[in-house]
Amino acid sequence: MTKTLIENIPTNIITGFLGVGKTSAVNALLSQKPEGETWAILVNEFGQIGIDQAAIHKDGLSDSDEVAIKELAGGCICCTLGPALTSTLAILLRRSKPDRLIIEPTGIGHPSGIIDTLQSDTFKDVLDLRSIICLLDPRSLDNNDVIANPIFQDQINLADVIAINKTDLATTEQVNVAEQRANSLFPPKQKVVKSHNGQIDLELLDLVRKDELSAVFPDAHSHNREDNLQASSTPSTPQPLFELQPKPGVPLYKEGQAKQSESVSLYTCGWVFNNSDTFELDPLIELLQNLPNIQRIKGVIKTEQDWLFYNQVLNESTCSPIAYRRDSRLEIISTQALPWQTIKQQLINCLHQAKQKT
Repeated sequence: MTKTLIENIPTNIITGFLGVGKTSAVNALLSQKPEGETWAILVNEFGQIGIDQAAIHKDGLSDSDEVAIKELAGGCICCTLGPALTSTLAILLRRSKPDRLIIEPTGIGHPSGIIDTLQSDTFKDVLDLRSIICLLDPRSLDNNDVIANPIFQDQINLADVIAINKTDLATTEQVNVAEQRANSLFPPKQKVVKSHNGQIDLELLDLVRKDELSAVFPDAHSHNREDNLQASSTPSTPQPLFELQPKPGVPLYKEGQAKQSESVSLYTCGWVFNNSDTFELDPLIELLQNLPNIQRIKGVIKTEQDWLFYNQVLNESTCSPIAYRRDSRLEIISTQALPWQTIKQQLINCLHQAKQKT
């Protein structure tokens, strides 16, 4: 179908806290995409190197005539990358002319800035903002640090739909408590659903957004970022380490820090390894699972057996096959500053060739 005008594109935001399963939900929705429709996916992550785009590819999807995927890494599109959101979104829409736009912001991003951009004069006639879906891990309600976080609260406040995800990993009591709390919210949500692995119904995307939903903490997300890019010059706007080519055994890396409030900061470092670098999986997982103060780890890892997507939230981790083959890349997000140079060397020591040399 040839489209000459770009207007009233159905648009959805898939939000939720770090590690709740947003990318899995995007994958699940893409698997239900009506034949012949073109969808544009804009993914933003707090990390420095860009891994979520590779994760969306892992179910066999790619940048094709029917799925256009664009990633903004190294900041939050609600603040640090605010200007970049407008320009990147305009280019993505102009090039793909999509039938639907889905935005997956970082888990520590406040949705209000994104909503303001989508409803600004630039996009108000181009985009039709429909339901905002917030994924909720019921186990997070047992974590006082999470439920006290104003960004977490406003992700829920601004959502039209609450999807209680990871029900297969939570207890029945945790799921029931989450469902009860979600159904008692005011204004009431249009839908409260339960899911696992991000499996949500396509019909939820076309619910009409309610204007009475508002943020309680609209200024909660002010970042004080410090970035340090190693092995390359720092670009004028945050960019993933995507076009740079690391040498075998010598990863590129970038670190950063974001201040969420006077008392809460998150620290991040990402590494990109050469395509020929092959990891010994067992020592690598042992290293990652024993790092302190971890909020999130994710990565694409080349092993002797297969390419794997590694996902760790706090102390819980999974590995699954992935179609991505460009390079190995790993991102760590922590609640305290970690000795990144030491960890870099420990990662290098997990490479197969490093094991052979010792």
